[in-house]
Amino acid sequence: MQGLRWLGVALTVGALAFAGCGDDEEPTSGSGAAGGEATTEATPAATAEKFAADTSLGKIQAKGEITIGVKFDVPPFGIKNPQSGEVEGFDIEMGKAVAAKLGVKPKFIEAISDNRIPFLENGTADLILSTMTINEERVGQINFSDPYFIARGRVLVPEGSDITGVADLGGKNVCTALGSTYEANLKKQAPDAKLKLVDSYSECFELVQNGAVDAVSTDDVILTGMIIQDPTLSLVGDQLTQEPYGAGIKKDDQEMTDFVNSTFQEIKDNGTWMKVYDEWVGKYTKEPGEPPTIGVDEAVELVKNN
Repeated sequence: MQGLRWLGVALTVGALAFAGCGDDEEPTSGSGAAGGEATTEATPAATAEKFAADTSLGKIQAKGEITIGVKFDVPPFGIKNPQSGEVEGFDIEMGKAVAAKLGVKPKFIEAISDNRIPFLENGTADLILSTMTINEERVGQINFSDPYFIARGRVLVPEGSDITGVADLGGKNVCTALGSTYEANLKKQAPDAKLKLVDSYSECFELVQNGAVDAVSTDDVILTGMIIQDPTLSLVGDQLTQEPYGAGIKKDDQEMTDFVNSTFQEIKDNGTWMKVYDEWVGKYTKEPGEPPTIGVDEAVELVKNN
């Protein structure tokens, strides 16, 4: 894994860096997809559990690949490497684990915050691993795996800002992604803030750098990716929310849900989760990691208490 070493260079030379909360050089809409395959060694089909041909998992096995919607612009969870053309990050490693256990190859496509659920509903993606928080509204629309990561909401500001936390956002221009949980959270926690809703966090990154917005609010790990690119940016204030990430699955596909849960539990138990965390998250946040042990219902309650 190359980690994020190449990102600063990519930005300097004007290559692809942050492209858009799932948006690369070619923006996607709710009905389209953009992205590319990432190479990985899948479990040989002969050794993987076989599923009935008329099930979603059986159809994926027959096709030989699983299409997974991920972010292309949100390090350290999903970022397209401009040197190799492949997508890398924490979510990508989770997706590779699912594909390997199923005995197929992963095909990673770009899924921005606003089209993740449509991609599942219209069959564009078989699975979504795109920093997606489990909440009550979304649980009514799709299935979720149990949480595989819990992020925390924060506020990011440029050097010299007088903003010290969410209480200072009144009257300020604050950027977040359209369709993200922060669109609602900020309206509740900072009702007087002037929200700038964009398709991608890459846009927020550029806007805060050029002074068009005063702050960005989203998950701490996403904001950490911005700080890696620009050390003059910093996190301020206490955590705003807890954001349990789950894999998005088409509504009522219990077989897929159970399969993903068993895969995630296996990598939590065998130490793989910690290795992936250390490589993609811990080395940048300098904080210890621990795999979540809660289920979907507990995750929904956690978010309700934000």
